[in-house]
Amino acid sequence: MSRRKTERLLNLVVCLLATRRYLTAEQIRRAVPGYPESDEAFKRMFERDKEELRELGVPLEVGSDQLGGGGEEIGYRIPPQDYELPDIHLTPDEAAVLGLAARVWQRASMAEAASGALLKLRAAGVETDAPSAVGIEPRVNTQDPAFPALWEAVRDGRPVAFDYRGIGRTSVARRHLEPWGVVSRRGRWYVVGFDRDRGEQRVFRLSRIAGEVAADGPAGSVTVPDGVDVRRIAFDWGDPVSEPRPATVLLRAGAAQGPRRWARDVRPAQDGPADGEWDEATLTFRDADRFAPYLARFADDVVVVDPPDLREAVIQHLKSVLAGAHGPAEPAGPAEPEGTVQGR
Repeated sequence: MSRRKTERLLNLVVCLLATRRYLTAEQIRRAVPGYPESDEAFKRMFERDKEELRELGVPLEVGSDQLGGGGEEIGYRIPPQDYELPDIHLTPDEAAVLGLAARVWQRASMAEAASGALLKLRAAGVETDAPSAVGIEPRVNTQDPAFPALWEAVRDGRPVAFDYRGIGRTSVARRHLEPWGVVSRRGRWYVVGFDRDRGEQRVFRLSRIAGEVAADGPAGSVTVPDGVDVRRIAFDWGDPVSEPRPATVLLRAGAAQGPRRWARDVRPAQDGPADGEWDEATLTFRDADRFAPYLARFADDVVVVDPPDLREAVIQHLKSVLAGAHGPAEPAGPAEPEGTVQGR
């Protein structure tokens, strides 16, 4: 949502909360900044804004108020008693859990929302950071670019489409999914849902999604079947066990000691980069996505020649580091606690 639209909707909510009578569309147009001058354009934008507020759960009331200056014309308002939340009473244990939850998402895409919610609770006099919770520092690090869009799609019940690169493939295939939940397992994130192309439930690893995740239908059109446990589906599915594969790599002479200890058939390279002397070696691996971050740690001292999917995985990881999306490359292995973001 753009900043301009957010400000307009916020102003609209404030306006409708502040009035005791029903305001007509024309009165709202004059009172709320951001609406266009054209009558037709205003009508379309106002209709979209009303629908947006209803989707957000704002109790928009429609009626007329003859004594309020509106006559018989339809008007709008938001009853404060229906909009305001009831008093929140939390036990010390519940408050501690909230504090921990905010710290869990500290480095993730929901960090701002979690911090904002925590701030509002504290402003209301709710202590959310119990001293007993200090010292427990969980972290959820959602480095996959697809995570925010999929999390929003699960939250909104919206179908999505994305390009997906399967195991051992260099090309991608377009997939259409009704997402049920997002799950963390052994340091990796997965989305679980109904695959429209295959006609059955499927699990996709977020790190294999290429490009942007696009909306593929209206919000609220995805229904999670009763009794579905997305966490169990993801854990039962797991990753297919790959057979060991050889990788041909170039190692700068006198460097990359880690890969050298794993390598076999280390020999002088016949045709390597021109910036120094290089050796050619063969390494064995199973999973390109997990092996690529390890090789990327050695930066320009290691060059992957073959297979293509491992080479591409290393290139993409290095690009992400340079773009500041991932921070320093880390060795393969679980990096964050397992968790679940599940649909309604």
